[in-house]
Amino acid sequence: MALLVLKFGGTSVADIDKIRHAALHIKREVEAGHKVAVVVSAMAGTTDQLVGWTKEASPSPDRKEYDAIVSTGEQVTAGLLAIVLNDMAIDSRSWLGWQLPIKTNSSHGSARITNVETAALNEFFKTGSAAIIAGFQGVSDNNRVATLGRGGSDTSAVAIAAALKARRCDIYTDVDGVYTTDPRIVAKAQKLSRISYEEMLEMASLGAKVLQTRSVELAMVHGVRLQVRSSFDDPEADQGDGNRRPGTLVCDEEEIVEQQVVSGIAYSKDEAKVTLTRVADRPGIAAAIFGPLAQADINVDMIVQNVSDDGRHADITFTVPVNDLGDALKVLRSCEDEITYEAINGTSDVVKVSVIGIGMRSHAGVAAKMFQVLAEKGINILAITTSEIKVSILIDAAYAELAIRTLHTAYGLDEV
Repeated sequence: MALLVLKFGGTSVADIDKIRHAALHIKREVEAGHKVAVVVSAMAGTTDQLVGWTKEASPSPDRKEYDAIVSTGEQVTAGLLAIVLNDMAIDSRSWLGWQLPIKTNSSHGSARITNVETAALNEFFKTGSAAIIAGFQGVSDNNRVATLGRGGSDTSAVAIAAALKARRCDIYTDVDGVYTTDPRIVAKAQKLSRISYEEMLEMASLGAKVLQTRSVELAMVHGVRLQVRSSFDDPEADQGDGNRRPGTLVCDEEEIVEQQVVSGIAYSKDEAKVTLTRVADRPGIAAAIFGPLAQADINVDMIVQNVSDDGRHADITFTVPVNDLGDALKVLRSCEDEITYEAINGTSDVVKVSVIGIGMRSHAGVAAKMFQVLAEKGINILAITTSEIKVSILIDAAYAELAIRTLHTAYGLDEV
């Protein structure tokens, strides 16, 4: 017998039929002899509707009351799932974040979990089989309901798995695992049986939408093994925690026997490029540009500086989140006298493409191959950033799909 944590996202519990289907996955694990803590999101579309109502009531609602409203979607799902399971003769009950409690700080709307109390759950598991827990929420240090930000149910599930020392945390979603790249772009994309925490963290932060970045960070810190699974699979096709393990296991790299040099190709369309031309090349100019952006809470990613032939001027190009492009341009124009640039240009017609793999630590030439194969396809690179296990480039959006397919083939990912 093991203790498992299962998490079901909004599309997996979008209506009563899907809730019943999710219940069959839970029933399978219980019948295999496991105790199960289940974390649920709100039914698909519910949170958006609740947020819409708060904005209709006030353009700037009190954050505590905002959390009190938007947290109710998960409460509905938890109660419905518990009802369905009890009708299946699975002893279950629902829990809200404050009832355990899941303790958070007071940053309402984007709270951080500080502690998960497990005494109530452990007592329940002495006789019960399935504890259904509302995700996305906890109770703040001022004793108010606090939400964790969009996608926070993944973080709830990992935190509960860590606190309970669960064998594994299964994330049920609308995809059946983590792929080497987006299957909608590359037909030969392969599902990975295992991927390291670090690789998954890079993929999540660089555009892959399978898991929330915060949940992967938390899993890596606490050593929680995550398994990404499809909630739409036939529950009868897999026998609990048996030998057949569908989906993708996110784990420590020591569990991966044969490590690929490159594990995946990620991309993000949420980038915008800003270029300042003929900026005076003098000490303090970078601070004059990026300081005001930081003060405006605008995150800067890639940075490229090209010094002119006269050595006195430079063109500086960098990227910001696409939703911040307008604000970034406004901030820089307000600093024109201090920065003294000739022109400023911004565009969202760019895509960031990243090659990711823990094998890059011990293999040279990964970046060189990337640049070579893209050059052969006539794809110009606008900016580059690297880390120990990834190389990211910025290219024109028109070449995104060609670049992804080319790199996927070049690194041997068509047949992993």
